Amino acid sequence: MVSEGAQGRSDAGTPGTPPQLRLDELLEGLQQQVGLVRSARDRMRTLLDAVLVVGSDLDLEVVLRRIVDSAVTLVDARYGALGVLGEEGTIKQFLTVGIDEETVAGIGSYPRGEGILGELIRRPEPLRLARLADHPASVGFPPGHPPMTSFLGAPVRVREEVFGNLYLTDKRGGTQFDADDEAVLRTLAAAAGVAIDNARLYDETRRKQRWLAASDDLTRSLLAGVEPAEVLESVAATVRELAGADLVTLAVPVGESGELAVEVASGARADDVRGLVLPATAPAAKVAASGATVTGDAVSVAPRAEGSGVPAVDLGPAFFVPLGSGDRRRGVITVANMPGGPSFPDTTVDMITGFGNQAALTLEVADHRRDAERMLVLSDRDRIARDLHDLVIQRLFAGALTLQSTLGHVSDRPQASERVQRVVDDLDDTIKVIRSTIYGLREGDRGRGGGLRAKLVATTDRAAEALGFSPALRMTGLLDTAVPATHADHLLAVLGEALSNAARHARAASVDVGVDVSGRVLRLRVADDGTGLGGGAVRGSGLANIRERAEALQGSFEVSPNRPSGTLLVWSVPLPSHER
Repeated sequence: MVSEGAQGRSDAGTPGTPPQLRLDELLEGLQQQVGLVRSARDRMRTLLDAVLVVGSDLDLEVVLRRIVDSAVTLVDARYGALGVLGEEGTIKQFLTVGIDEETVAGIGSYPRGEGILGELIRRPEPLRLARLADHPASVGFPPGHPPMTSFLGAPVRVREEVFGNLYLTDKRGGTQFDADDEAVLRTLAAAAGVAIDNARLYDETRRKQRWLAASDDLTRSLLAGVEPAEVLESVAATVRELAGADLVTLAVPVGESGELAVEVASGARADDVRGLVLPATAPAAKVAASGATVTGDAVSVAPRAEGSGVPAVDLGPAFFVPLGSGDRRRGVITVANMPGGPSFPDTTVDMITGFGNQAALTLEVADHRRDAERMLVLSDRDRIARDLHDLVIQRLFAGALTLQSTLGHVSDRPQASERVQRVVDDLDDTIKVIRSTIYGLREGDRGRGGGLRAKLVATTDRAAEALGFSPALRMTGLLDTAVPATHADHLLAVLGEALSNAARHARAASVDVGVDVSGRVLRLRVADDGTGLGGGAVRGSGLANIRERAEALQGSFEVSPNRPSGTLLVWSVPLPSHER
């Protein structure tokens, strides 16, 4: 009966199909369905694991790298990349998976957003292609780029704003990306947007904390009486750390010409730019004049004039921040990376702008504090001078008159008369010294604001007419505050004589002038690429005068051949230790 029933059901099913074969087909179909369910389950588990991995770190660079790795694993692609977009819709950062560093170096710079990559930027929607070359926007690959066929891309959005795009190519096994791959990638892109947003917020919070800590340290340093030069060095180092930059410079105005001098530099090639005088046409000088923050993809810290003998320092992405606002701008902060380096995000620019304003305000408060202290010193000097004049000199003068009146009583005693007269003469000399001291107390600080830096720039500018070009000028150290007036006068005279010699005798095409104060020593260095010194040139009156000025200040003077051609003049003198 069982066989009859079975036979009856077989007759009701597919005619002529043996019962065992029919059962095998059903089991095979069931196994396929189970395999699909397992595959979907495993893929979902992999997707969930990927979402957890992507969101498990708050470092933005780590998050971005994990996003690309997870995308390649989920859709089984050979190559993957994440292109982070800049402000103008171009790719400013490009992270790759599947291509070794040697191949990347052979390809050259990362793409800027042309071809298929640009298509996804212009239309931020998922894009799936069987063959890259068949798309109208395809522009091919650069030399050294590995061949790629299938393509799957999807935008990564952060708060409805496109942060970047995921690019995946060459599905393993030679198959094409399907709708399931697209759905998985879209899900990962959504989770990636949340992870990126969290990482950015965390990074911004950390930066703000460091900014506040740096501002607090800056304020304490200035109000504690630390020298402004040391504080500016600290400002540059702090800005470089906050921005993650390769080079940070701080340029201050020189005179009324609109030129700037690079007072402080921190980072790569700092020694090449420290002390440079920037012309009024330089980007930093324009920012100082306008007071507006400016960004650029490629800038150059150049010397004062073309052909000055000092090479320009080429930089990559950079931005310029005015230090202060309104009529109280104290200088310009330049934050830059080397050529090929990454651009700076808007949050970094805004943060450094705020820090610059805070630094300028703190410097202003410190200046007022120093002015108040200086006024107290001047007031004390005036009081001391008045007391010396009204009390000491009057008493000395009265004593001298009394002694003079006694001379008539001892005229018959020559030895005693001579001694009394000697005391009267000593009192007169003492009165003269005190009067000189009074004059020094009242006049010593007047005229110190003439600005040695401005006078140096003016001296080199005057020499440009005779030379036919502007000499390159570097100035470092506390030139305006640490150099006494007598030393400054000698220095300007020596510089003028050296530039005059270069114009009249050297037939030079470039002159490099360096002036610095370090270790209580004032040093002038003038180098040209001219014909050099003849055998008797050192005995010339001009160089003899320079040597005499050095010896008058207990300094030294050396003249030697420059390399590869020309003359090198080094004039150095010690500074008095009591000068402030």
